[in-house]
Amino acid sequence: MNALHRPRAILFDLDDTLWPIAPVIAEAETTLHAWLAAHAPKVAQAFSIEELRARRMALLAAEPDYHLDLARLRRAALQAAFEHVGEDVQHLDGAMQHFLTARNAVKPYDDVLPGLLHLADRVTLGAVTNGNADLEVIGIAHHFKVALAASRFGKAKPDPAIFLAACDALGVAPAETVYVGDDLRLDVEGAQKAGLRAVWMNRTGSTAHLEAGIVPDAICSSLEELIAWLEQQLED
Repeated sequence: MNALHRPRAILFDLDDTLWPIAPVIAEAETTLHAWLAAHAPKVAQAFSIEELRARRMALLAAEPDYHLDLARLRRAALQAAFEHVGEDVQHLDGAMQHFLTARNAVKPYDDVLPGLLHLADRVTLGAVTNGNADLEVIGIAHHFKVALAASRFGKAKPDPAIFLAACDALGVAPAETVYVGDDLRLDVEGAQKAGLRAVWMNRTGSTAHLEAGIVPDAICSSLEELIAWLEQQLED
């Protein structure tokens, strides 16, 4: 391998790559509904968790630009529900604060924290996400030199611009950068089209890449496997 193209940086997706997100969101929506029952009872009485979710998805379908900022989507859908039942919208801020606190109560996979520490000794680390994870709140922001979120950047994966902006912020070329993520289209295909190498973090043993016709530069089931792959690249 040309030394110029040895990895100098690794960019990570967050949700479902460094921690499972579905159970966290489910719990956050459950606790939010309980909060609404106490503070905005008209909304909680009129809409179940599932109905609020369906309204939110309908809003996203009608206005796809919301995919850039899922927190803004959730707030807009909640506001519409408040207004629909005549609930006091002054409670919207409290509802969103409650949800986002619960949404950031993630538990990294066991391999993540030791893996990040090990990787940081070899390459520069960054993060690129379409989600709402707050790395400061979660307590791992110090591991990443750069963290770009679609909601602030204005473009979301798989748009090449967000990958290239992260590379630029790290001071590395795309060819010197590896992106690690769980989503074949957003993460693997998106990063490769931007000129990065892409590692599919496949913790479940899925064969979805075969059906999708997407060929990751590597497939890893853990950060230990990612570290082993990286060591090979650095030795070549």
